Amino acid sequence: MVVLATKLYVRGDARDRALDSLRSLVGNALGDLEVDYDVGIRHDDFPSVTIEGEDAVVARNVLREEWGEVTDDLQAGETYVGTLESWDDEGFVLDAGRNVRIPADELDLGPGSPVQIRERFGLVQHLPMTFVYGGDDASSLAEEERDRLYEWSRGTGRLNVNSATRAEVRATLNRAGHAQDVVTIERLGLLEQSVICTEDTDPPGLLASVGEYLPAELRCVVP
Repeated sequence: MVVLATKLYVRGDARDRALDSLRSLVGNALGDLEVDYDVGIRHDDFPSVTIEGEDAVVARNVLREEWGEVTDDLQAGETYVGTLESWDDEGFVLDAGRNVRIPADELDLGPGSPVQIRERFGLVQHLPMTFVYGGDDASSLAEEERDRLYEWSRGTGRLNVNSATRAEVRATLNRAGHAQDVVTIERLGLLEQSVICTEDTDPPGLLASVGEYLPAELRCVVP
């Protein structure tokens, strides 16, 4: 079984749609492999995928590579994926099956408090983030995570969204008349998406325009 490092925290019909979307994504990822699989949701909202068959080992590795894995056995110095659960003046808290605190001085994302850093890089709650587990010492953001966020800030601008699938975000942009203002929609997690804007699109203006159609947390990355 693989526990995917993304969360399914919405409820009602939205939860059913998100679960259907996840099943489709898992099916696409494993489509050429000789396996049977079943997708479920743990009590803490992390999805689990049970896999059996000739290619089960390969299939598990495919899912770990694409989504990251939540494990009970965190080893100091190793890299894992957790979801951004909370933030304060002391740092970030990631959920990796247990709460992992990243102190402010281990974020290494430039000046400002953790709250200001979150705003600057457009970090929405539940965003999957890569970290290095510290064990008895402080945990830190992984270098690859810092590189990703700095790359966001050097791009054409982004609108980050949570609580919506990629298909739902695309439909909302079309409904609001902004399909031409978007390069693509990057999937960050199951319910966390990043709308990559064209050079001529103002991310705060896009947020103001689509916000009424999308009941989600929206954060801009302004280059």
